[in-house]
Amino acid sequence: MKNFTHPPLLFAGMAAAALAMSGIRPVSAQTGAANFPNKPIRVVVGFPAGGPADFFARTVAQKMTEVIGQQVIVDNRAGVSGLIAAEHVARTAPADGYVVYFAGTGVLTFAPNLYAKLPVDVNKELVPLTLGVTVPEMLAVHPSLPVKTTRELVALAKARPKQIVYGSTGNGGMPHLAVESLRVAAGIELVHVPYKGAAPVVVDLLGGHVLLTILDVPVLLPHVKSGKMRALAVATAKRQTTLPDVPTMAEAGYPGVRADNWYGYVVAAATPRDIAAKLHAALVKSLDAPDTKERLMSQGAESRSTTPEQFAAFIREETATWGRIIKAAGVTLE
Repeated sequence: MKNFTHPPLLFAGMAAAALAMSGIRPVSAQTGAANFPNKPIRVVVGFPAGGPADFFARTVAQKMTEVIGQQVIVDNRAGVSGLIAAEHVARTAPADGYVVYFAGTGVLTFAPNLYAKLPVDVNKELVPLTLGVTVPEMLAVHPSLPVKTTRELVALAKARPKQIVYGSTGNGGMPHLAVESLRVAAGIELVHVPYKGAAPVVVDLLGGHVLLTILDVPVLLPHVKSGKMRALAVATAKRQTTLPDVPTMAEAGYPGVRADNWYGYVVAAATPRDIAAKLHAALVKSLDAPDTKERLMSQGAESRSTTPEQFAAFIREETATWGRIIKAAGVTLE
């Protein structure tokens, strides 16, 4: 994950290019940027309430309410790995700056590689504001599995091809593709069981109905610390302070297996640029606030603000990287 600095805001040029490509024109009415915001702002989340994305969005929304002096409300619109929310923000909701999408990796980088046809062109109909929250992924197994390292897991999987079952949050999501990345790198065969979200995966992993998963560290951390799950590796560049004894995938022998989950803020391409600039400034201030950082870090996540251009470049890099992984794994979705 790159370290970002904050050069002067250059949103206008990037947004103009995005608008030109999309054929979408800014609204003709006065933007009212001088008085923005003068009513509540809605942050759309493409996942159910109570999950990691919801917690992250609400943490930042709470601080943003303080920063802008208007209430920031989280609106959960779950379905199709965030694409329902993306279509709502891009095509249905008013493009007036009062609707922001807290978009995940799946919508902005996986979906363009997985689907032949999408309900919304995320590269043209949405424009980036800032990266928001990054969260590491962790490989964990049920204690009944007789392995203590990733290499032992691989050896067991090779000895028992198509016998070890893993759970994910759904086809085409980060957990699914992260395990597929390991499967390809290690040359093993596993059985995939997709669930609708992280909660049922955790329940079935605790019950031994599936034997391994890769999920957000905050989701698995309590169960690892209680001994109900065994952590084998974190799929990040460095070890996590919350789990200092758990090696990285690179240390475990699989440097190509990286799975940093992340969420960022985007708006409809037709959003007036001066209002988008105000949103960006408020988001950066909220994300960089010490209490925001502390609260997210307590859950194993990290706030990461960027310029719109840095976020756009980051999305392009991630899309290319995961495109190669998805192609190698042979994953496609209808």
